[in-house]
Formats: sequence, structure tokens, C-alpha cells
Amino acid sequence: MQSFKAEDGARLVFDDEGKGYPLLGLAGLTRDARDFDYLLPYLPEHIRFIRLDARGRGRSQWTGAASYNLLQEANDVLRLLDVLNLAEVAMIGSSRGGLLGMLLAATHPDRVKGLCFIDVGPELNPVGMKRIAQYVGVKPDLPTLDDIAQRMPKVKPGFEQVSALRWFEEAQRHYVQCDDCVCLPYDPELRTALLAALEAPPRDLWPMFEACKGLPLAVIRAEHSDVLSKETVLEMCKRIPSLHAVEIPKRGHVPFLDEPESVDCIRKWIDKLC
Repeated sequence: MQSFKAEDGARLVFDDEGKGYPLLGLAGLTRDARDFDYLLPYLPEHIRFIRLDARGRGRSQWTGAASYNLLQEANDVLRLLDVLNLAEVAMIGSSRGGLLGMLLAATHPDRVKGLCFIDVGPELNPVGMKRIAQYVGVKPDLPTLDDIAQRMPKVKPGFEQVSALRWFEEAQRHYVQCDDCVCLPYDPELRTALLAALEAPPRDLWPMFEACKGLPLAVIRAEHSDVLSKETVLEMCKRIPSLHAVEIPKRGHVPFLDEPESVDCIRKWIDKLC
């Protein structure tokens, strides 16, 4: 674990593992570096994997709702690259992390060597966003992580044939066991930021996606995703035919990334990078 100071003084934490070609992992809305725990053992030996806890998540400093936006988080990523003396990196973005990577590729193309979208694209399904908005920032009403794990199959739509052990691992990654309750590993003010973003006029993100043309690109969609539709993936492939797209069976938003199809897609994408 390492840390650095963002331009506003916030202390942000990241992990930096391995040697070789730099790959930056950008996690989902309420998630942190652990979003990529299951993928890590399957990365090629020549990959240096850097995983950031965005502000307000995981081990990084909580800085309030006004600072939880893609523009601020993009500046944080650029600051991290400068601290590490990295002129450019490839990025793998899970859910919101994919949107962040797309923004960076469009606005700072000299810093991004490639982008892998994990169950996200230029259009977000309102059904999935509404579901996410219902739980973000809401403290669980269950006392233990065991209870959380047992309830997960009911509240994580689209996941099939997932073991009880994996659900407990998920509970450990997405919640914190406090003395007599389960707590959130992120700032609850993320809810305020999310609701404000959802209430704002919708933005056309397709121009940002099309700005990624020419980069090695991949997209991984969960078969039962309620955030990234099949239609959006088809349109992504139409606009950038070189995009490598795969669908992960028996998974909802977002896949674990240790599924054989996920690993195969990511490794093929990495081969195009280096």
C-alpha cells in the first residue's frame, strides 16, 4: 500500500504490484482496489498492476459529495501518474471506472494506451442505475458479514451458480464488520453525489467513446447486466469495429473477472497493448 496527495491535499491510497508494462485498475462507484482481487492472479507476469482507491472509497480520504465526480477523479488519476513518473498507462475500468477511463482517453489521449470496459459503456441502462441508487450510501440493516453473504444472492440480480464462499468473499470486499453492525467501506456522501448526477440533464457520451478510436479496446458485458445492454455493445462495435467484445454467462453487474471468458478477453487485450 502506498499513498500520495491529490492537488487539493486529499490523501489517496493505491497498490502497485509487479514489474513491467503498467496497467491501471479503476474501480466501480462504491468499490476500491479490491474490485480486481479475483483478476490479479491471472494477469501475465510482465504486467505491473496499479490499483487506486478513489477519494471517498476504501483506504483513501473522504472529501465530501461535491468532490465525487468524474472530473475530479480524472485529475486524481493524472496526479497519480505524475507521482509514479508514468507518461502513459493502459486502463481497465470496472463500471464507473470504465467511464473514468473513457473520459481520460478522450481528454488526455497521450496518457492512455488502451482501455478495457467492464460492464459499462457510453449508455447506461436506467433500470440498473435506479437499482444502484436504491442501495448506495444506505447502511446495511444486518449485524454480520455472514448475514450479508446469505442475503447477497437475493439482492445481486443475474448471478447464477455462485458458491457460498464467493458470496462471503464479496461481503468482505464490499462491507466492513464493525462491533455490532455492518458498516460501509466508503463515504455515504457518495449517495448525494450519485443522486445529483442522475437528476442532471443526460449527457451524450458517444463522442467520448468515439475519441477512443485507434486504441486497443475491449468490453466485457455480463449476460444479465442491467447497466450495459446488448444493444449498447452492438453500437459500440459498430462505431469502433476493432473493439473486442465478450459476454460473460450467468453473471450480473459486474462480473468477478476470474471467469474463463473474462480472463481470456483481458489477456488478449493485453497482448494487443504490448
